[in-house]
Amino acid sequence: MPNPLENLSGPGKPLKAKAPDDQEFAGLLRSDLGEYEGLLDLDERLVTDLITATQAVADTLQARLP
Repeated sequence: MPNPLENLSGPGKPLKAKAPDDQEFAGLLRSDLGEYEGLLDLDERLVTDLITATQAVADTLQARLP
């Protein structure tokens, strides 16, 4: 049975490292800062913790931008 990574690249085709792309990274960061307008019917503590965690990730990514 193939492992999950083989399913991504195909049998006998190893995953290859991809060079960083500053424009792609900046675009992903911009899309992350957009507003979600869907229904959120979740526990308030879960939402608060999720916001805190995503802000920490955003701060780390922002620090790495040129």
